[in-house]
Amino acid sequence: METIGHRVAGRDLPEPSERVAPVYDPARGVQIAEVSLASAAQVAEVVKIARDASTAWGATSLSRRANIFFRLRELLVAHQDDLAAAITREHGKVLDDARAEVARGIENVEFACGIPQLLKGTLSAEVSSGVDVLTVSEPVGVVAGITPFNFPVMVPLWMLADAVACGNAFVLKPSEKDPSPSLMLADLVQEAGIPDGVVSVVQGDREAVDALLSHPDIDAISFVGSTPVARYVYETGTAHGKRVQALGGAKNHMVVLPDADLDAAADAAISGGYGSAGERCMAISVVVAVGDIGDGLVDAIAARIPDIVVGPGDEATSMMGPLITGEHRDRVSSFVTGAELEGARVVVDGAANPPADGFFLGCSLLDGVEPGMRAYDEEIFGPVLSVVRVASYDDAVALVNANPYGNGVALFTRDGGAARRFQREVTVGMVGINVPVPVPVASHSFGGWKASLFGGSPIYGPEGIRFYTRSKVVTTRWPDPASSTIDLGFPTNR
Repeated sequence: METIGHRVAGRDLPEPSERVAPVYDPARGVQIAEVSLASAAQVAEVVKIARDASTAWGATSLSRRANIFFRLRELLVAHQDDLAAAITREHGKVLDDARAEVARGIENVEFACGIPQLLKGTLSAEVSSGVDVLTVSEPVGVVAGITPFNFPVMVPLWMLADAVACGNAFVLKPSEKDPSPSLMLADLVQEAGIPDGVVSVVQGDREAVDALLSHPDIDAISFVGSTPVARYVYETGTAHGKRVQALGGAKNHMVVLPDADLDAAADAAISGGYGSAGERCMAISVVVAVGDIGDGLVDAIAARIPDIVVGPGDEATSMMGPLITGEHRDRVSSFVTGAELEGARVVVDGAANPPADGFFLGCSLLDGVEPGMRAYDEEIFGPVLSVVRVASYDDAVALVNANPYGNGVALFTRDGGAARRFQREVTVGMVGINVPVPVPVASHSFGGWKASLFGGSPIYGPEGIRFYTRSKVVTTRWPDPASSTIDLGFPTNR
């Protein structure tokens, strides 16, 4: 059985981990490897290497950093298919979806290639007679990234690209469920020319996470995962004096107004709800049917579900792969089996005829779902769409705004006035207008509101640059020594 380990300074840690966890092929439902789970002592060893490397890397010229990131971008493009295959093997998503994940991660590396421009400071000349003030951005030091299983390449690149380009050392703790892509990223980083110790990968579970959150030489923490864990990471990290951005869960709504193109809305609901088997933090979970569009919309979605081919991600005909584990599959299925008991109608039961092998679950559609039902209140993270019916636009906005999550939302309409009003009135961090999955491009930033984000700092893009740097303000005067005097008064500008 292959053992997947850690990668530090271009090599594996010499001491093997005492604990391991299974790694599965979700499409076959069988264990294919085991992953080492780092101890607190091993985490400390990795952090020391990162701390030692951070000083020299932070002093490296912006030109050299940019050149290395240009090389990294080319290496990622050259190995895009290899990375996608590793994602599909351990996560299960179909190859086209995996390739798209890698492509979106590469966008963040492309953004980081502009680091000389992104780190330009500011200068105010002659703020007082002979006095100039300038502001510069410096790296925070050592950053830890704790990433989820559903995007084992894209999310690490969200963090790594900006953090390392800004001059920090970066310690990645990926999900133990699909650990191999992280080692491939580390090898490509090494090949691109990033010095030893600047980027490390330490595999692990809660013990490793707690060690990172409490280690005095970790200066900042970036996290993406569920809301309960995001809250824990934020509270624990900040209690230890760290800068923390922690992105949590979601309950993304797609509001469909009566004037919307019915076919386009149904296609979008299918794409946004069932893509990657619903294992996306930006997946559509709730379709809000406004007014009299409800019956037609439910019928249109239901009619499309039989056309979705569920199967192994490496088969060309598959459109949706398995869920990550058998336990998660059973949890997602329980939302469907319990829906009727709470008063919802099961229009399509995806658990009825799953493939015989693997952690598969078909697409499910629930109608008549309301707040207070488990299928509405909890994050499902699987291929289950819930339809909530409301009478008016105002009711739809009130429903969305009352939800404790505020990650993403979409509106489908042909009315430009309604769209402009919606984007102002909705209390959600990322809004799509006739776009079901509004993930921002790399030159903007990703982050929700309310229980979807702790720490107030979105990830990557301009907000990422701000998070991974700290400002230093320098006030200078070059006086004539002959005119120097003692002045105990508080300095004023004149």
